[in-house]
Amino acid sequence: MTMRFDGRVAVVTGAGGGLGRQHALALAARGAKVVVNDLGGTLDGQGGTPLAAQAVVDEIRAAGGVAIANGASVTNAQAVQDMMNEAIASWGRVDILVNNAGILRDKSFSKMQLDDFRLVMEVHLMGAVNCCKAVWEAMRARNYGRIVMTTSSSGLYGNFGQANYGAAKMALVGLMQTLSIEGAKNNIRVNCLAPTAATRMTENLMPEAVLKLLQPESVTPGLLALVAEDAPTRAILCAGAGAFERAHITLTEGIFVGLPTDAAEQVAARFDALSQREGETVPQSGAAQGTVEIAKASAALTSAV
Repeated sequence: MTMRFDGRVAVVTGAGGGLGRQHALALAARGAKVVVNDLGGTLDGQGGTPLAAQAVVDEIRAAGGVAIANGASVTNAQAVQDMMNEAIASWGRVDILVNNAGILRDKSFSKMQLDDFRLVMEVHLMGAVNCCKAVWEAMRARNYGRIVMTTSSSGLYGNFGQANYGAAKMALVGLMQTLSIEGAKNNIRVNCLAPTAATRMTENLMPEAVLKLLQPESVTPGLLALVAEDAPTRAILCAGAGAFERAHITLTEGIFVGLPTDAAEQVAARFDALSQREGETVPQSGAAQGTVEIAKASAALTSAV
């Protein structure tokens, strides 16, 4: 059965080009009413013009879809709230939020200015926080919401020259983990998408032949699956070149050391043992770590009696 979004209202940030544009076009083509948000700034976050967002809206309308443009900066909490209010005033609801807006200010950490670190965090992390906060209560009231954070392999696994970007992108995973727990009772499903795509952010980083494989539209099917009626929740979906994988944050079974005088030496000496991945789990909440550790300590006390 074809996935449809008729009657749904979606807000896509950073949708004036690249991935966001493809997401907005695809949602609209499948029946969603779309708020196309884009500041219209440069790759490093300078300036701003509403032309990029309006161009995508024009594309959607030309194809028979419904969309409005919005030029708010996701770093401006009041402007973001106004954007959500406009969507609700126009169409009565916001069902889908795609946090896609972002900038790059890449440099090795030794050369990176703290202002560049802060701004990247502000756009990626706080931009997503602002958008989620602005729509959260409306989603709770309707007992329906689908939210996607755009994370990155640079956050999940690291990448030279992207300490700021990687930190922000991994922070979004933490935000997703908690919001998915808090939103569960109100049918708000929250996921992460880690794309590999040829966009303004990657065009100077990869050979032309590789870029041809990494078209943004090859990522969007994953996005659609994450915001569908029967979407999963708490998933980290990786996507690129038409391939899809799932990333997990896992916990090994580990070891018990206790508090002998040589505890530090034992941890160092047995690091390979505590790193063994056989039997590792994907915890369902942060409390799982403590549960595992207390169980080990209790078992050691019992055996010592």
